[in-house]
Amino acid sequence: MRSLLLVLCGILVALGAFVAARATSPVRLAAQSAAAEATGDKAALGRSIREYLLANPEVLMDAMQELERRQDSQRDAVAQKAIEKYHDELLRDPASPFIGNPDGDVTIVEFTDYQCPYCKRMYSTLKSAVAADGRIKLVYKDLPILGEPSKIAAVAALAAIKQGKHDAFHSALMEANGKLDRDRIYEIAGSVGIDVAQLKKDMEDPRIKEQIERNLDLASELGVRGTPAFVIGRQFVPGAVDAEALRQYIADARKG
Repeated sequence: MRSLLLVLCGILVALGAFVAARATSPVRLAAQSAAAEATGDKAALGRSIREYLLANPEVLMDAMQELERRQDSQRDAVAQKAIEKYHDELLRDPASPFIGNPDGDVTIVEFTDYQCPYCKRMYSTLKSAVAADGRIKLVYKDLPILGEPSKIAAVAALAAIKQGKHDAFHSALMEANGKLDRDRIYEIAGSVGIDVAQLKKDMEDPRIKEQIERNLDLASELGVRGTPAFVIGRQFVPGAVDAEALRQYIADARKG
């Protein structure tokens, strides 16, 4: 509810600015607004704005688009500061699993959840890009935000590093159909050759939970609102993208 109110307030602010900018054209609205402002009659001003919106409903859409543009700009500014501040934690945390070229000239950091359908769709796109390019390092940051099975899967995947099975397990989890639960996660682990009994012991390592907490903190600093989310080079990319857009982000990262 609070977030909805904030959005509505933002729309009203943007709408007010937009209407004010266009009010010189409709003479009636301008006169009514000026009179209302002079007398302090907020109700009259509200009626004037309502009349204008009814006559020009496209203004509301324009205002919402302007609000979205401003929010995106603010989000990008926050993310850019966080990328600079936490550069090493994002790109060089030795505890974070990765695939690709460890000395690649472009690093992609992915915040991901094993139950996220968009992450699953991105999986093959990312893996294909890494395989085809040869100069990309793809770093995984587990961000289990979709319930308890997501947390169990994230902890299990990180624990699988001790058996040298993270990549295989990660792939199997991303390719798995249907909802996850504890039994299904362990079934998938066994299917890729993981010693499940040992995995369960390794999952008790407190450092794994601490690592996930660090990921959550990093995501918060970046302004991540959902999964997947990426840092490609020094650019923040919220949400899933197609193969062509991914190639363009990689090319932009190489340009610096």
